[in-house]
Order: sequence, then structure tokens, then C-alpha cells
Amino acid sequence: MFNLSKVRNSLLLKRVFVNLSENNYTSFKHIAQNPYNFRFYGRKASVGTKNGEKSIDEIEESNSFVEAQDVLIEYLHSTRSLQYSDAENITRNSPEFLGKLLKGVENEKDAKQSLRRLLCYHPINEFEPFFETMGLKPCEYSKLLPRNMMYLTDDKNLLANYHVFCEYGIPSNKIGKIYMGAREVFRYEDGCLLSQLESLQAKGFCQASVAKLVSLCPNVLVSEDFSKVLEALKNAGIVSSWFEEHILEEHSYDWSKILKTFDLLKKFGLNNEDLGELLSKSPSILLEESGATTISLIVYLIKFGASVDDILSMFKQFPDIEIQNFLSNLKNGYHFLLAIDMDVEDAATIIRTHSAVLGSCVLKTVKSLLGALNLGKKRLCDIIKENPRELRNWVLGKRVKALPTLKEKVSQKKSQFLLNLGFVENSNEMSKALKVFRGNGAELQERFDCLVNAGLRAEDVAEMVKIAPQVINQSKEVIEMKIDYLVNDLGYNVSSLVAYPSFLGISIQKIKFRLAVYNWLVERGKVNRNLALSTVLASSDRVFIRDKVDRDPEGRIVWNKFKKFFFPE
Repeated sequence: MFNLSKVRNSLLLKRVFVNLSENNYTSFKHIAQNPYNFRFYGRKASVGTKNGEKSIDEIEESNSFVEAQDVLIEYLHSTRSLQYSDAENITRNSPEFLGKLLKGVENEKDAKQSLRRLLCYHPINEFEPFFETMGLKPCEYSKLLPRNMMYLTDDKNLLANYHVFCEYGIPSNKIGKIYMGAREVFRYEDGCLLSQLESLQAKGFCQASVAKLVSLCPNVLVSEDFSKVLEALKNAGIVSSWFEEHILEEHSYDWSKILKTFDLLKKFGLNNEDLGELLSKSPSILLEESGATTISLIVYLIKFGASVDDILSMFKQFPDIEIQNFLSNLKNGYHFLLAIDMDVEDAATIIRTHSAVLGSCVLKTVKSLLGALNLGKKRLCDIIKENPRELRNWVLGKRVKALPTLKEKVSQKKSQFLLNLGFVENSNEMSKALKVFRGNGAELQERFDCLVNAGLRAEDVAEMVKIAPQVINQSKEVIEMKIDYLVNDLGYNVSSLVAYPSFLGISIQKIKFRLAVYNWLVERGKVNRNLALSTVLASSDRVFIRDKVDRDPEGRIVWNKFKKFFFPE
């Protein structure tokens, strides 16, 4: 019986004696210690010129390197029966492996013959140059080498799916990243991979876009959540080219986390139109760390007591800036406020209500700003509390003019606004109002005008804000959103706000929650259908449960169910 082991041992002994005859004791020692583990790979940086050896760069420039390429092409094609195009592609694109292979050649002047003998006695692990051709480094592919295979023809699916990617238009040196990120697709049977690539085209991508998307983000081939993200973005008006423009090669993406972040933004009250506008302007909101940075931003704001409406308002005003930079600016802005000795509560209020302002500004240092404005910390605190938008004028790179020395006083515009509402100058009511109303005169006037423009009479709005000052302590965007919800979603006339102005001071989430419970009670016949808004919304949870929810035996169960839905932990 033919004994391969004996033949191999015989060839090994012959090789040893040849080495001894040429006084090459080093080679003999290496072979004797590792007779069955003779691999030729390693990091380029680890190859030195010790003992007069040539570096990989020097070897590549030599004639022997060109000869070695011809021999390896011949070996892979003629001996190993690979297609000639594969043999040539692997050889031309694996210089590190070939350089290592040449290190084992004894006679450089006859490199071609020496390499032929070497390949005859020591068949190579073909996966090594193949993986290098795919763009992987030895340190990356060393752990990927199959333990029970050394010939590419032994893994027909790997080679076949590699051909599919190449023929589809993906450069061979990009396929390694796909192998690292979605290895299972290289085990697909014939036709499966191409079908999957074509299914991506069917979702609105052209072939070139699919090739780029897959090479940049391989997990789109295996993630079920990617299709859900795609559908959600499509509903928000985001086209397929958005991915090609904003996905980065150096990043990885978790589509499950991205989908959860998208759903969370919708729970905060952003509709598809809002999301489309926001993501077109700031794609990093979803893509930066797969939405983790956005979650960190929301958590940061909640720590300061931000409400759902505050966070919604921030996203509606979100600047054209990377979200990581936004979060960094916001944190630095908070430290700036503390550095000028602002009260912690006042600083937290500014973080909650003007996060879009702070997040968009890279502020000057406290020392340089105080010098430029020619004022002290207390005056600076008062200016910022009066109008936080002033911070936009104190960013790095912007010239700051010194302020005239003035005694601390209430803003004239704010005082004038209150006088226009009917307050008596220097009265106790006026003093109290100055403390209750938040914002400068221009902001308060803008919010007042917003209510008038919605269809209310100016005199009615004046009475409303006297009764419920919190009505115009909100941003214009939040006021508009709540009026839109009242009129278009609930079907009430805007004039109903005159009788119940406090509606505008309740968060959208609480309104939706209370009305959901109320509608359920109506369907169960426990309450009248035409109750006034104030009757449904004004009472505390305890009173509402006692007077209405407890009328139904299942009332508290349904109450808790809706509460978990509208106020998820």
C-alpha cells in the first residue's frame, strides 16, 4: 500500500541533508522542530534585515519576485486546478505571502527552480494568499484559517460566493471585510447570495449602490432589522441614496439599535415629516454609534429634569452638527455655567429649555469672555438667565464687543411686554409676574403672537396668560405643536383655549394618555361622551381614578396598561 507518511518523511530527510551540505544549520533546525507546520506568513512590520536578510519591500523589487509570481500562478492553475484568473489574481495581490515564500528559497539566482521544488515538497495553505487577496492582513486572517482544509477547492462555496461578489462589482480587496462581518454568506449554496443582492436592488438601490453598501456594511446581508430600518426611513421620506452618502467604512452599524432609536424618537412625538427633515440634516442622530449617542443625549437631558416636550423641542430645533459634537458642546456649556457661579437649578433650567442653543455653540473660556465683555460673573449670569440665546454671540472665533457698565435691572423689553398685558408698573403684581414669566421680552412677545396668529383675539390671549403664565413659558414650536394637536387631532376649535388655557401647559404625552383612558371609559358607557377638556384633563391622577376610572372593575388594569404604553421606563 502507498504510504504517504513514509514518502513525506523520506523527502524531509533528503531536504535536511541538502541543508547540511550547504552549511545551512539554521534552516535544518527550523524544519526539524516544525516538520508539519511550515507556514509562510507574517506581518510585514515584523520582517527585519537581521543576518543580512532582505526586507519584503526589497524582495518585491527584485527579479526573483516576478519569477516567483509566475511559479505561484503556474502552481495554483496547473497543479491545483484553479481558474487561471483566480490564480493570477491571488498571486498578484498577495505580496506579503509571496515575499515570505521567497524567504524559504535557498538559491536566489535560480528562484524559479528553487520555488518549484519548495512547492513540490511543501504545498502551501492556499487560504493564506486568498485571504490576503481579499484585503485581510495576516494578523486578521490567521484565526480564520480552516483547521481541516488547506486547498481552496475543498471549500467550493467559499470560492463560488467570492466569484459572485467579484462579478457583482465589488473589488476583491473589499471582500475580506464582508467575510469578517458576514461570514455565513460565504457558505450559501449556488444562487442564494446573488438572489440576496438582487433583493437589495429591489428595495430601491442600484447595483453600484448595493455593491458599495455591502462592502461598507456587510451585515445588511444578514440583518433582518435592516429591512425594517429601510422601511421606517422610507416612510419618513428618506431615499436609498441616504445610506450611500452617510455610511462610513470605518464604522460598524447595529441595525437593531438603530431601529430602537428610530422608534424612541417617534415616541417622543416626532412624526415622519419631522424625522425626515431631522435625519436629512443630521444623519449622525441614527448612525453615530448606531444611535447610542442619541440615547446618551436623551438620558443626559432627563437627568436635568427635561420633559418629553423639552426633548421634542430640542430635536425640532436641532442644528446642522454631528450629534457627538452637540453632546460635547452641551456638557461643556453646563460646565461653563457652573464656572460663572450660576446656581445649579438655574443652569439645569437653561440646559432643559435651551439645549439646542448650548449644543450648537463652542463657547469661549470664562476668563477670556469676562475680559472681552468687561463685566463680572454675576452680571454675566443675569444676562444669560435673561436671554440664553446670547450664548450664540460668545462662540470661539467670533469678535465680542465690551458691554457698557449698567446697573442690574429688569429687561426693559420684558417690562414693556408685561405693561402691554395690563400690569401696573412697579406694582406687586408686576414684580411677581417678572419672576413667573420665563424668557426675554422678544421671546414672550413671539409666543404671544403665536397664539394670536392661531386665531385668538389679543385681549383673550392677554387674559389667558394672566390666568396661566405657563402658557407662554414654552417655546413657540411647542405651543404650535399643541394647538395643531388640539385642532387637527382632537377636533376642538382653537377658541376652546380661552376657557381652558392650562391645556397648553400639559405635556402631549399626558394628554394622549388621559384621553386614551377617557375614550375607553366612554366605550364602556361609564362616562359621558361630551365632557369638557378641562373635566378630563385638569384633575389629578388620584382624583381622575377615584371619580371615573374606578367606575369600571377593570379600570385600574387598563389605566396601568395605557400608562406603561405612553410612559415607558
